[in-house]
Amino acid sequence: MTEEKNSCSHDCAHCSVKHDSCSDPSERDLKFIAQMASIKHKIIVLSGKGGVGKSTVSVNIAFSLAMAGHRVGLMDVDFHGPSIPTMLGIKGARTESDNNAILPIEVAGVKVISVDFFLDNSDNAVIWRGPMKQGAIKQFLEDVAWGELDFLVIDCPPGTGDEPLALCQIVKGDKRAVVVTTPQEVAAADVRKSLDFCAKLALPVLGVIENMSGFACPHCGAVTYIFKQGGGEKLAEQAHVPFLGRIPIDPTVADSSDAGLPLVCKYPDSPTAKAFTDVVRPIGKLLLDGEGA
Repeated sequence: MTEEKNSCSHDCAHCSVKHDSCSDPSERDLKFIAQMASIKHKIIVLSGKGGVGKSTVSVNIAFSLAMAGHRVGLMDVDFHGPSIPTMLGIKGARTESDNNAILPIEVAGVKVISVDFFLDNSDNAVIWRGPMKQGAIKQFLEDVAWGELDFLVIDCPPGTGDEPLALCQIVKGDKRAVVVTTPQEVAAADVRKSLDFCAKLALPVLGVIENMSGFACPHCGAVTYIFKQGGGEKLAEQAHVPFLGRIPIDPTVADSSDAGLPLVCKYPDSPTAKAFTDVVRPIGKLLLDGEGA
């Protein structure tokens, strides 16, 4: 018998010990590497708390970036409660395939994928354990024909469980987090866990967004802070990450979602749309300026 060598010429990421049996990357591995390289920036939208408007923020970030001239994809990995198709008026839409690739649904130039597109009935419950979710995330990233993108915005379910963990482990290349909270302390306490999650997984945080920050009366203009104010800014300061801005409570958000259009598209001149523009501007600037560094 010949003695087995302790190392090999391959830098095999799948083995804890390098040895002669390590093989070259498969064709599928190379395809995935190329796919990730074609997507410049991945923005993972997180919140430790449900009901903070995270999907609304994800949608309006994606479409604000698209309206600024960027190539954008929107990936919904909230498998148990996919709301993005409803917000975009494409609930129940079905994908097609081309050359063994899944074609995303396009809305105003933004490429969208969601588990809703694969359900027999949009009202069916998705009852999956972690491995199924991980497999779906990998397939969304690997088999969807995203093409060349400047940004892929990824909407996660609340919490720090399977979906965000799988994304951190699977997604290659530049990936950053945007953390969404509402102003009150009960929300901020849960959202701190998302910031801790990012720190432990070495996931850079682009910043914190404070959603539902004050309600401006459409009749008199008086601002009422239903959920107080400043919780998001305080959270960002404590975590030493940027504070990206405040998004007010606005009835037109629900109106535009029911109409199947993002607020920034349906009401582009509204104060809330301008607030989203102000939030997105530093995100795009930070990431795109870094390319020339």
